Amino acid sequence: MAQLRIALAQVNSTVGDLDGNAEKVVAWAGRAADAGAHLVAFPEMALTGYPVEDLALRTSFVEASRRALERLARRLADEDLGDLPVVTGYLDRRAVGRTARAARSGQPAGAPLDGAAWLHGGEVLARSAKHHLPNYGVFDEYRIFVRGDRLPVVRVHGVDVATVICEDLWQDGGPVSVTHASGAGLLLSINASPYERDKDDVRLDLCAERAREAGCALAYVNMVGGQDELVFDGDSVIVGPDGTSLARAPQFTEHLLVADLALPAADPSREPGSTPVDALDGTTITIDRHILSPDPLPAYPARPPAVAEPLDDLAEVYAALVLGTRDYIRKNGFRSVVLGLSGGIDSALVATIASDAIGPENVHAVLLPSRYSSEGSVVDAEELVKRQGINSRIVPIADMVESFEKHLDLHGLAEENLQARIRANVWMGLSNEHGHLVLTGGNKSELATGYSTLYGDSAGGFAPIKDVFKLTVWELARWRNAQAGREPALLHRFAQEPIPQAIIEKEPSAELRPDQRDRDTLPEYAELDPVLTDYVEGDMGRDALVAAGHDPALVERVIRLVDIAEYKRRQYPPGPKITPKNFGRDRRLPITNAWREK
Repeated sequence: MAQLRIALAQVNSTVGDLDGNAEKVVAWAGRAADAGAHLVAFPEMALTGYPVEDLALRTSFVEASRRALERLARRLADEDLGDLPVVTGYLDRRAVGRTARAARSGQPAGAPLDGAAWLHGGEVLARSAKHHLPNYGVFDEYRIFVRGDRLPVVRVHGVDVATVICEDLWQDGGPVSVTHASGAGLLLSINASPYERDKDDVRLDLCAERAREAGCALAYVNMVGGQDELVFDGDSVIVGPDGTSLARAPQFTEHLLVADLALPAADPSREPGSTPVDALDGTTITIDRHILSPDPLPAYPARPPAVAEPLDDLAEVYAALVLGTRDYIRKNGFRSVVLGLSGGIDSALVATIASDAIGPENVHAVLLPSRYSSEGSVVDAEELVKRQGINSRIVPIADMVESFEKHLDLHGLAEENLQARIRANVWMGLSNEHGHLVLTGGNKSELATGYSTLYGDSAGGFAPIKDVFKLTVWELARWRNAQAGREPALLHRFAQEPIPQAIIEKEPSAELRPDQRDRDTLPEYAELDPVLTDYVEGDMGRDALVAAGHDPALVERVIRLVDIAEYKRRQYPPGPKITPKNFGRDRRLPITNAWREK
């Protein structure tokens, strides 16, 4: 057996910030060197950020990525890090001679590649690209990438290390099968795998399965951070050849996971060169062998492995919302946010998420009482402001509504929506005046059923709880209150519960007419949310929903509400994805659509 100290750098890259991302690679490679690592790996597309979407189709951006990779290799050498092998993801393309043919044959223009590179000695030692291109959920990589067909196997201190990229683990055959054929002692997977609720356990099981399939230990480094609607949770892991978990990084934070591994020494008869192998998926993959250091290291004392405890369910959901909100604000150049604070549970949770994300001193709440606002709502909102220490102002809108009504003869729903739209004008005006990002407070139950006012409470720049059903909103509020006084590092420390209990216990209401309650228009959330979960996230039709035990009348009512509200959802701001299917990149239905479930 040979020893190898590997470092997995789960870092937070920004899409398009090639220089900033390169600086991050250099800095974290330096940390890995200080830790005595023999190899350091960074996530998929760490140099460009991920996902790059249609930036991959711009020749200018692809060429900039390639140049940045070459500069990075030289920079590492200049920083006395040239002897440390660095593996990183980046954006590449096929050879120039094949580009035009690829475009004519219906493949993406420029033949972009989701690439991985080994950097050593100031040069790019090896290049490869993702073989399996996902085409489901939030992924449409068949549209922007072409398939890779090479597996680099690099010998480091007498250990053969194979490299694959993210989806290559999720599909049968391909690079994992070829890794087994190569006899590699370690399979290194670089990833940008977005967070979904309960996905961490699925990933760990997948890594264990693929390690057993490849017949070697597996090191899995994952990106961390928010990118538009996606949140990457890190949670990098190392498993043994039998699937046993050896080391694990914390979730939702940048971290360097360092582990000493005892691995099989490489067969010295396997020399540098290229060998085509049947990938067992209908394709052929070429093994490219390289040797950096042929001999194993002398025995050295191994460090005890670090194994971070995964967060519990609500803790990880809340962390994803905070990280997604923080990075959207920070990466888009905002320093502060503004939101309407109604005294209801949704705006209370959004305010709390914002306080945890960027600090309460950067959160600006606007209380907008109307003729129908209850005294309790104003008092409850003021109590939340006091508990969290956020900035606030009261802007009564009754006079504004009356001014509109003098010129417009509005009744019923039109009158109700007028109030919501005037409120939106207030916070959008404050946003323009002071440079705040407007946070929108709608939850997934409301978005699903169209229970929101277009250009009213749906207005804004980012929607932190867009993918959170109403029942989960209450659960998260109670969970967050339970952390008061003993908050983990990811959260702001409050002296008392940040959300007043009266807000949690209050029956939800839009307060746009006398004694209005959500249940006047919607089914009870305890009945509504399970149907929405099965219809929206499970894509179950009417008969399947009834067969699953849902009331037929309720099913038909909910289906109608969801189907006619598609046009509203298309105009809603982005928000962090936490479920298997969010309203946004995941779920794409036509607005003009005569199909109805019957």
